[in-house]
Amino acid sequence: MAAATQPFFRRHKSLARDIEGYLYISPWLFGFFTLTLGPFVTSFLMSFTKWEVLSPPVFTGLANYQRIFLHDPLPMKALYNTAYYVVLGVPSGLVLALALAILLNQNVKGLPFFRTVFYLPSVTSGVASAILWLGLFDARFGIINILLRQVGIEGPRWLGSTAWSKPALVIMRLWYVGNSVVIFLAGLQGVPQHLYEAAEVDGGGFLAKTWHITVPMMTPTIFFNLVMGIIGSFQVFTSSYVMTGGGPANSTLFYVLYLYRNAFVYFQMGYASALAWLFFLVILVFTGIQLLASRYWVYYEEPVGRI
Repeated sequence: MAAATQPFFRRHKSLARDIEGYLYISPWLFGFFTLTLGPFVTSFLMSFTKWEVLSPPVFTGLANYQRIFLHDPLPMKALYNTAYYVVLGVPSGLVLALALAILLNQNVKGLPFFRTVFYLPSVTSGVASAILWLGLFDARFGIINILLRQVGIEGPRWLGSTAWSKPALVIMRLWYVGNSVVIFLAGLQGVPQHLYEAAEVDGGGFLAKTWHITVPMMTPTIFFNLVMGIIGSFQVFTSSYVMTGGGPANSTLFYVLYLYRNAFVYFQMGYASALAWLFFLVILVFTGIQLLASRYWVYYEEPVGRI
């Protein structure tokens, strides 16, 4: 009887803690359901309709998806351009970021200054950076071609060339490795120093320690930056939108830019939703492949006997 007369929440302490926890995260839950899950479900439903914003949506079944694969050549062109950007930009960015992190992890003077300098581009406005690089890549007056002329090389037209436009944007992407550098620096702090000491006793030099200790111990961090880098690179938009508009000859027409055009320029929201869902599946497949492949090269324990 005494237990029955106690307040309900005192008799159900775990339920009270659960409710309290949900109340604390209620702002996030509200934002998730209204700003993420709601548009997510809506876009899926809209992908089966013809909706031009100013008129009510009309159900068309799989017509939008048939248009993507059978009637419109630009989605595959945009997907190819995006994959080109990812394949060239992500590995080169990872290598550069890891190399810079290893250098910045050494005991040299002015490290805080150099770390700040390398990180600053990551917090710079994307539009401002695009305008800056637009000047650097200018065929006649850009600093890059001026420096190339000083050594007897006539630089390409860069953003005005179908052959060099995508490589130019890949080069620009390398300017944003500061965020990955910071993550790699945090990972380097967790590498046990006794492994390096053992390698020195065995006569291992800098390259041997880097290849046999640093790289294996950093594979979880490399894997994280790889996944985030691929997802971020697949969503490239600002550089092509501001610098080239997708040209010349659609050579920098990236997938998100084409999706944006259909949604907010042509007002074909139904078709844009279908493009978005196809893109979601592509990124999901790439991420799943990485997760499956990670078991073969990502090490979560100290490598034993790898020197």
